[in-house]
Amino acid sequence: MEQLKRMALFATVVDKGSMVAAAEALGMSPSAVSQQISKLEQNTQVSLLHRTTRKLTLTEAGASFYQSCAQILTLAGQAEQRLAELRDAPVGELRIAAPVGFSGHLVTDALAPLLRAHPGLSLRLFFQDEQIDLIEQRIDLAIRVGQQEDSSLVARPLGDWPMRLCVAPAYLARCGPIVGPEQLSGLDWLSLNHDRAQQITLYGPGGVQQRLRIESRVACNNILSVRQFTLAGMGVSAQPELEIRAELASGALLVLLPEWKQAPIGIHIVTPRRDAQPAKVRYAIEALRRSLQPA
Repeated sequence: MEQLKRMALFATVVDKGSMVAAAEALGMSPSAVSQQISKLEQNTQVSLLHRTTRKLTLTEAGASFYQSCAQILTLAGQAEQRLAELRDAPVGELRIAAPVGFSGHLVTDALAPLLRAHPGLSLRLFFQDEQIDLIEQRIDLAIRVGQQEDSSLVARPLGDWPMRLCVAPAYLARCGPIVGPEQLSGLDWLSLNHDRAQQITLYGPGGVQQRLRIESRVACNNILSVRQFTLAGMGVSAQPELEIRAELASGALLVLLPEWKQAPIGIHIVTPRRDAQPAKVRYAIEALRRSLQPA
């Protein structure tokens, strides 16, 4: 490492034309610069400079050596510039992991404007419900749902998403009006769970709670599949409100017992570290925060 520093100092001496000028540029004394050049010549066992009272001139070996030293300075400058770009502007590849349910418009709506505004930024998305190892897969940030227990990661809460019990109009027409939670156990349930039998808790007006034991007619590990079965009129499912606003607005899905709700789900943005985040991560966090926070 010391040899690299001396090579950089040697290139500065040549660029400035004298040890005095190089010393001023580097914040060193001329004698300290001279000592470092002498140590460089001792280590290389080659004379690099002809010293006279008037000027410095390069030896043949010094001229050849200078070209390599100048390249080192150029590469070091380029490396510093690249770090500054990564720090100050969103450039490079941004790697984001998220549950499958976010593979629709939610992430697109948040990040498409960011990509349009910054042509030097590219995006790689990993959609899977199983938690991915952020360090091993070099993930810059992840969107995660529910309680975050990994203390080695930094979790930034976005808020709680309300859950809604949903059916398609065709299913409601077949099963008839639903006026109270006691009717729900007899419906066809579509669940994001591999357990056919499970218990759910609903919270109603005035803090009243209703616990139900349900049997899932369709159970799977993919929220999008559960949603498609619901849209097909196969039964009732719990859906995150933010993900189904378009279906609710169009009437493709209806909310059952709107005054009765399941507990909301917590949404977090998770990163491997809190400090020294590159600009691409800071910009993405802000874009996702604006888009994914509950209204």
